[in-house]
Amino acid sequence: MEFKDYYKILGLAREATQDNIKRTYRRLARKYHPDVSKESDAEERFKEVNEAYEALKDPEKRAAYDRLLSGEWQAGQEFTPPPGWDAGFEFSGGGFTGADAGQFSDFFEALFGGRGRRAGAGLRGEDHQARVQIGLEDAYHGATRTLTLQVPEVDARGRVTMRPHTLNVKIPPGITEGQKIRLSGQGGAGLGDAPRGDLYLEILFEPHALYRVEGRDVYLNLPLAPWEAALGATVAVPTLGGTVDLKVPAGAQSGQKLRLKGRGLPDSPAGDQYVVLQIRTPKAETSEHRRLYEQLARAMPFNPRERMGV
Repeated sequence: MEFKDYYKILGLAREATQDNIKRTYRRLARKYHPDVSKESDAEERFKEVNEAYEALKDPEKRAAYDRLLSGEWQAGQEFTPPPGWDAGFEFSGGGFTGADAGQFSDFFEALFGGRGRRAGAGLRGEDHQARVQIGLEDAYHGATRTLTLQVPEVDARGRVTMRPHTLNVKIPPGITEGQKIRLSGQGGAGLGDAPRGDLYLEILFEPHALYRVEGRDVYLNLPLAPWEAALGATVAVPTLGGTVDLKVPAGAQSGQKLRLKGRGLPDSPAGDQYVVLQIRTPKAETSEHRRLYEQLARAMPFNPRERMGV
């Protein structure tokens, strides 16, 4: 998937005002409309212009896209959205242009797909969405956290500015990545006496020094000394709920998984924790260490590549 520079497509500077974006879009849309343009690539350019305008006309989408541009991505460069690229931004729908949104590129879909308005909102305020990162311990135990989101606004000069929006959020124990927390009445304002919309917070997990998570299951890489793996041992293992003792069977191998039932994220039933064994070999740092390794090699002939036929 290629990165698209929407400012370059419209021929605008990144500091362009919302009014400049609108005027430029209208001019280019007329120029490249397939029904009137004689340009050989009019249809493709018309699609590109509509897609660029869809990304930049909405302050929320534009502010999140500008964050990506700060990473110095170049047009045409191979691109995958970095994890959490839009964390902390509120998104409303912003509506779509007259173009068919289904014809937009994979790049647009990867950034903004599924982030539109909820159908049938009527006069009620728009529902907003945001992605927030939380610690894995908060997901396990539950917590109340103060989160600050960045809400894009258009100032009197037509430029996008950021306003902090601070919320106290209750995180239920056992929440998983991708789940959403609904905050009633924290979305866009309604018209007249109609109620405000809601705010949906999509949960992302912060990278953890020890664990990785798949659904409700937690994975931990556990280093072992060669003699612990060969002879078997009982070793202390960290879990999100505290340290437990794990019995490692004799003859354990690197990559082998041992399960700690119910030690993953809580639920009914709770997830499990999988301990992935990794055998670490100590360095022969002294002549005595080397002598012991040589003695072991003579006493226990072993070819780990025997199945490879070498």
